[in-house]
Parts: sequence; C-alpha cells; structure tokens
Amino acid sequence: MAEIVGAYFTSHVPAIGGAIHRGDQQEPYWKPFFDGFPRVHEWLAEVKPDVAVVFNNDHGLNFFLDKLPTFAVGAADRYDNADEGWGLPLYKSFAGHAALSWHIIEQLVHDEFDVTTCQKMTVDHALSIPFELAWPGVEEWPVRIVPIAINTVQHPLPSAKRCLALGRSVHRALAGWQGDERIVVIGTGGLSHQLDGARAGFMNPDYDRFCLDNLSRDPDALTAHSIHDIVRLSGTQGVEILNWIAARGALGPGAHEIHRNYHIPISNTAAATLLLEPA
Repeated sequence: MAEIVGAYFTSHVPAIGGAIHRGDQQEPYWKPFFDGFPRVHEWLAEVKPDVAVVFNNDHGLNFFLDKLPTFAVGAADRYDNADEGWGLPLYKSFAGHAALSWHIIEQLVHDEFDVTTCQKMTVDHALSIPFELAWPGVEEWPVRIVPIAINTVQHPLPSAKRCLALGRSVHRALAGWQGDERIVVIGTGGLSHQLDGARAGFMNPDYDRFCLDNLSRDPDALTAHSIHDIVRLSGTQGVEILNWIAARGALGPGAHEIHRNYHIPISNTAAATLLLEPA
C-alpha cells in the first residue's frame, strides 16, 4: 500500500525565484525566510517521497478569466514550466504520475466533485518555486507529481469548507491506492497579502498564525470563515490559503507539526513554511 509520509507547505512568491537565481539566500532581506529550509531538506531526506500531490493555483498559464475551472487535476506524464513574464529562468520539467492522477480523479467524481481533467498542463511559479526551495540544485526532481489547481482568482471562489472536503476526498483516493509509493502532500501560496487596490500591501499576522496553529490540530476551524471573510482577513491574494487547507485535508485526519517558519514581509507578502506528519 502507498504511504503518505507527510505534508510540506510554503509560499510561492515569484520574487523568491529571483532571489534563488541571484544567489541572495543569505542577504539580510531574504535570510529569515531561507533559514526555514534546512529542516525541510533534512526531513525530505529522511522520509524519501517519490510522489508529490501538489495543491496550487494557476496564474494564467492554463486558464484565464474567460475559462477558469474551480478545481483542475493534471493527468499527464510530463509537465513543463512556462514563462509567465516575471523574468525568471525556466525551471526543470516534472514527471507526472498519470495513473495515480486518474485514480484521484475517479475518487473526486465519485465524491461528487466536478473537476476539470487536464491531460496537458503547464506549471508556473506556484509549483516550481516550492520545488526549487525543497530540492535545491538537483539535476532532476526526485518525485513524480499530481498537480491539483484551485481557483483563487475569479469569483465565485470555492469555500474553505469545500477545499477541505476536496482534500479529504484526495486522501481517500491515496488511502485506496494499491501502489507502494511514498507520497508527500504539498500546499503552496500565501500567506496573507494583497497586491492591488486600496489595501495593497495588506498583511495580517494574527490570521496567518491562526491558520498555522490550526492546520495541524483543528483544520475545520479554518472553515468557519466564509470566502469573503478570508478575503477580508488575508487579502485578495491571501486566499491562496485555500491550497493549504486542501492539502491539509489530503494528509489525513490527524497530524502533528514538526517544523514552522514565519517571516514578514517578503515582496509585500507574509511568508511561511510548515511541515506536518500524520499523527
């Protein structure tokens, strides 16, 4: 049987990619954030995953405002990174686990989620940067991936409750998978930030810590807020916490925290890294 070894959560700010490209990890502005990753590297070396199920959001590579699914699941054998206009280098391509993707899709549809199935999908900084942070300098990624994209851009957005339920459906799929893979669940994005409008630059450490505190011990607490509450509490782009909530659901019912790093700000964003293991 497959084993879920744990969950890794981190911010995916494009400026992180620029810092990596320039070698700025030890610069005073960036060091508090990058100091959170030695433990991540140690943990990944300990648990040795070979598959990653990644909850992230698309920033216009695959979907735009005219056609934007609430939930989309990649079902490809390969995923290429594409240029988004940030001036970042193109990152390595990813090997997919199409068989596991289809198994997850079957479970999601069985659980009455209407998902968009993508047999061709490009990936952007929301997926590539967390991998560059987790496995720096590798020639090829040590895991195959199943990418799951959640709409955090165009209203109406899915509720936190719905995203947690989505993750729990994915957990049922993983628990029923007959392979022998070691699976890590990944959630990317946020935390609180707003990049435009009257509240540009808004961050909310109190809400961020509420989320970090409850992801392990009581993820249902995060569903008490409506999506409009979450926009108010976290900022318009801070709704990327939905990716974290879904990933927490996929980890399973019980979890304990083994590592946390929180730093504010990087690129007008409250940044965090979190590791959880099944309880």
